[in-house]
Amino acid sequence: MRTLVAWLTMLIVTPLFAIVVIAAGLLGVRNRPGGLYDWVPRRWSRIALWSAGIRLVLHGDEALRRGTPRVFASNHVSWYDIFTLLAILPRYRFVAKAELFKIPLFGPAARRAGTIPIQRENRKAAFQAYEEAAREIRAGSSVVVCPEGTRGDSYALRPFKKGPFVLAIAAGAPVVPVVVYGAREIQPKGSFAVRSGTVHVHFLEEIPTTGLSYDDRDELADECWRRMAAAMAQEHGVATSSHSGKRSRKQDSGIRKPETASTTEPVIG
Repeated sequence: MRTLVAWLTMLIVTPLFAIVVIAAGLLGVRNRPGGLYDWVPRRWSRIALWSAGIRLVLHGDEALRRGTPRVFASNHVSWYDIFTLLAILPRYRFVAKAELFKIPLFGPAARRAGTIPIQRENRKAAFQAYEEAAREIRAGSSVVVCPEGTRGDSYALRPFKKGPFVLAIAAGAPVVPVVVYGAREIQPKGSFAVRSGTVHVHFLEEIPTTGLSYDDRDELADECWRRMAAAMAQEHGVATSSHSGKRSRKQDSGIRKPETASTTEPVIG
């Protein structure tokens, strides 16, 4: 029954919200803080959480109260990771795989709302996407990335791509490691079924990038990975191989050098 409710709800509200966003773009509605393009994704995702019967609990959410733009780097095992982050983060832009923008109505609406498409298999296009994300940061928006690249089958962290960390260094924005736990039980990768449950979101201590250069990208990525792996192990007992965070330069994202303490609060019952 939960699966039916969740899917029917999203099939109804997604086209409606998409049409609103597309129409707003055609009418020249400006993308301003707290405006329509911020409100629609947040409302859409909160409806998704509500229809799935999700209770959301935040840890270390003081990171959300700071006004400076940051790069939020999250693990990714379910579509409900995305709904969760959309529902709670301040003004932001998502970097998402380009295939999603081919979905009728959803794709054009996502682009109007400021979501940035990335073609991971195309190095030049990927670099351009991260350049666009850097411009959004300089304009005052945070950016959300999933450095593992795609959804995983388990909570154990996989190697991180370096592009998001090149972005953070180029924009001079701190990186906030984010651990989402519980979304896999709601809807794991490859499953149609949706189950109710509790999702925990841990905002870890941010990693500053002031003074870092392109040559520091590997260490920045590894530090973010280590913090997230440690939090996953400590808070939820998920063990990850200590070697999983390391990538050789040959495995890098293809992005070339640019020229230029925990509180717990239920927020959705």
